[in-house]
Amino acid sequence: MTEPAVAVENLTKIFPVPFRRQSIVAVQDLNLSIEPGEVYGLLGPNGSGKSTTLKIILGLVSPTRGKTKIFGRDSVSVASRECVGFLPENPYFYKFLTGEETLRFFGKLSGLSGLALDKRANELIGLVGLGDARGRRLSTYSKGMLQRIGLAQALISEPKLVVLDEPTAGVDPAGSRDIRNILVHLKQRGVTVLLSSHLLGQVQEICDRVGILAKGRLVREGRLEELLAIENRRELVLENASESLLKQIEEIAAGAGAKVVGQTQASNTLERLFLEATNE
Repeated sequence: MTEPAVAVENLTKIFPVPFRRQSIVAVQDLNLSIEPGEVYGLLGPNGSGKSTTLKIILGLVSPTRGKTKIFGRDSVSVASRECVGFLPENPYFYKFLTGEETLRFFGKLSGLSGLALDKRANELIGLVGLGDARGRRLSTYSKGMLQRIGLAQALISEPKLVVLDEPTAGVDPAGSRDIRNILVHLKQRGVTVLLSSHLLGQVQEICDRVGILAKGRLVREGRLEELLAIENRRELVLENASESLLKQIEEIAAGAGAKVVGQTQASNTLERLFLEATNE
């Protein structure tokens, strides 16, 4: 049986408040399972526990209870992160380095060198669209350009799992579309992607499944087509139908000479589902 790319079991994280007899429950009794090659979107309003969950999965924060695993390895093990690339929400880089030097630096940290490092750095610079800025210092980069170089460093070691916390933060619409295309490319190569994002339209385009967090709890989870389906509704696609026919009920369509091209379940929008789930 294939191990899940990410497994979260009965996860709870409680942060004590200094000098006060109280605490903050960031994540409560969370269970998730992400299959290899899947693109999974973790959604939720600010303070819902998304970033805390990602950090626990990556072994950066210790859980209060429960455990997380990456390809069967406990997240507390350093070995579990050997196959992981990570882009935090607010990445920090050495601003005196150029874009190319930054990738070479992270590549060496990942064990790359020589021609292999040169090839990988050149490939990623082209992939994220920074070819014209490869020799510029990061201090001259815009927020969107820093996100692009951050995505490139997350991919430098050709990871099996990529964890992205708000990967399109500060990126213009064109750049956001480019990042979306990169994620589609990763999906086609079988790379598992776990992302947190507030751009619901983008999530709806690329994710296989989503989980919605609210106040540290998982309030919705599943495949997008199932979550967005509106219960007890059907949509009919009619060909050569007159305006009057469109106002009539399905059973008279056949007798009116119209052809039912397709029948699918009516869908909600991810934004509406998100708002309904987090307001409950």
